[in-house]
Amino acid sequence: MASSSIHLPPILSAGGIITRRNLLLSTTIATVSPSPQLPPSPDLTITDRVFLDFALCPTYFRSDPSATLSTTTPCSDSARLGRVVLGLYGRHVPLTVSTFKRMCTSSSSSTSYKNTPIHKIFPGQFFLAGRQGLRRDTTEIGSLLKDLPRNTDVVNSKSFLLPHARPGLVSLCLSENDDDDETRLDPDYRNVEFLITTGPAPCPQLDGGNIVFGTVLEGLDVVTSIAAVPTFKPSENIRQFNDFAEFIGDERAQNARSLWNRPLKTVYISDCGELKVTKPSLSPTLP
Repeated sequence: MASSSIHLPPILSAGGIITRRNLLLSTTIATVSPSPQLPPSPDLTITDRVFLDFALCPTYFRSDPSATLSTTTPCSDSARLGRVVLGLYGRHVPLTVSTFKRMCTSSSSSTSYKNTPIHKIFPGQFFLAGRQGLRRDTTEIGSLLKDLPRNTDVVNSKSFLLPHARPGLVSLCLSENDDDDETRLDPDYRNVEFLITTGPAPCPQLDGGNIVFGTVLEGLDVVTSIAAVPTFKPSENIRQFNDFAEFIGDERAQNARSLWNRPLKTVYISDCGELKVTKPSLSPTLP
């Protein structure tokens, strides 16, 4: 009896018949095709350590809330809040870290974080510090900071990759300061303000507009105590009036808004500096 064979119908495609050889070849090519490469993760090696000592002064200098205490009446009865140790990501944003270290270690009272107050506190989110002088758009302040090198990290998109996802992150304050656009476009403009996230929730509104360049290694309890300091909060009527003034282009609206969230007690950086360690390159650790 003659053996019977099974004939499979050919596989058709838009270009004609696909043979078994072509099918095997196309499968092999699809298997070995390289997958798209993800961008490298930021290098979060801690290259430097600095400390910030915070103190609370019972007197609130309402007439000049952003000036350094060295230019006003020194606080003789301040209460020490504690020390915060920061680990800095010098490989991720080297220029930002270099400028921050310089402001922490400078012996000049005009270009140092020492004696500068915490000028804004946003409860449950972050606080702002490091502002130099009452108004950054004055000639005096511009001349003091122009000796700092230009920070090209601010024009590098990779600098903004890290999210403000947890408490204890230190970030260069770009989107949250009160400097207007005209001031920022000045060739001598140097921004040295920074913020520290206080938690408990993340701050996604800061992502993409500010540069995370370090983390709190010690003293997160000090950060939490600063976040608990009461602040100036305008009434709802004042907020609505300010929104309307801003809508019609009244520049006084921005000036008034700059007073919101000011601490009602003077919290300031009483001392700061660099901590030398035997092995400066450390693996990143959570606070």
